[in-house]
Amino acid sequence: MAMRSHYCGLVTEALLGQTVTLSGWVNRRRDHGGVIFIDLRDREGYVQVVCDPDRAEMFKTAEGVRNEFCVQVKGLVRARPDGTTNDKLKSGQIEVLCHELNVLNPSVTPPFQIDEENLSETTRLTHRVLDLRRPYMQNNLMLRYRVTMEVRKFLDANGFVDIETPMLTKSTPEGARDYLVPSRVHDGQFFALPQSPQLFKQLLMVAGFDRYYQITKCFRDEDLRADRQPEFTQIDIETSFMEEQDIRDMFQGMIKTVFQNTLGVDLGEFPVMTYQDA
Repeated sequence: MAMRSHYCGLVTEALLGQTVTLSGWVNRRRDHGGVIFIDLRDREGYVQVVCDPDRAEMFKTAEGVRNEFCVQVKGLVRARPDGTTNDKLKSGQIEVLCHELNVLNPSVTPPFQIDEENLSETTRLTHRVLDLRRPYMQNNLMLRYRVTMEVRKFLDANGFVDIETPMLTKSTPEGARDYLVPSRVHDGQFFALPQSPQLFKQLLMVAGFDRYYQITKCFRDEDLRADRQPEFTQIDIETSFMEEQDIRDMFQGMIKTVFQNTLGVDLGEFPVMTYQDA
């Protein structure tokens, strides 16, 4: 049996009458007097799994399942009874009647519910794996992924080339201190981690790669502030043979495209003022 045929959050009415195999985590388990309901969760969302006592072996397993158990379910997609649908979920019109239930990995009682909102930063960082299972964090990481893909698609379509540049380099004058890495083979010598790929992208321009980009890590040894992190990711771009207005038009288009395709937000035209007015 395949480990998974569909993601939990993508099981919809289109699959009515079909047998599906799901793998994920138990978000909630509810025992309603002989029938056990499991809210199964994966990165795409939730689906309701119904465990009837008709299948004794499966039901016995369901009785021992608790929150955050990692399980595999094989079952039949059917419509939810009238009055039990949930319009807030993609899978809210259906449920999965469980035929087989396998515990892939049990879990101790978690220190907090995954859908709990009022958590301290200390608690979240102490239990970072559980924190990353929370819908808020999952949505953030998926949004970051979608933004990255939209940036790449836009730049690729406009003739930019994605080129990696070295991480271990020499110290260069920038706006902050460098992070230094001692060399094993050259005693007393150090590499510097790049504050930006500035020198390398200028070399690429001279070498004829007139449209370069890279989504890259940068490192700056600065004191922590709200807008300062020692390690961060930047969209690094360099061009040749373009006028100022060409550059502004292109990257206004990029930002507008990213917002439209990831958030459905139309930014319209950007307001412009002269240097004197500013």
